Amino acid sequence: QVQLVESGGGLVQPGGSLRLSCAASGFTFDDYAIGWFRQAPGKEREGVSCISTSGSITYYAASVKGRFTVSRANDKKTVTLQMNSLKPEDTAVYYCATRLSSCRTTWYIGANFGSWGQGTQVTVSS
Repeated sequence: QVQLVESGGGLVQPGGSLRLSCAASGFTFDDYAIGWFRQAPGKEREGVSCISTSGSITYYAASVKGRFTVSRANDKKTVTLQMNSLKPEDTAVYYCATRLSSCRTTWYIGANFGSWGQGTQVTVSS
């Protein structure tokens, strides 16, 4: 049974940092790219980042590039999203999701991803 569990969300002031984790189980982790998406109230889901199976290739949305860093530890079946210099517009529920084999250039389209976690809330506010 495929399971993805996000953690690490919370309330942080603008300019602060959070580290999100995505813990995976129930599938061959090394065979899947992992994407991060977010959805704010009243807004469409947005692709945030994607990391390849080996971790050697990463993608970022323009809105987070230079502030967010994605990494993975295949031995621990986890993916981490380090978020720095957070802004109020980063407020959203963040999800991780699986995509077989690679991110591809269409990594930002959620429909291309199969399994999803339940999400973790990130709120950036003073």
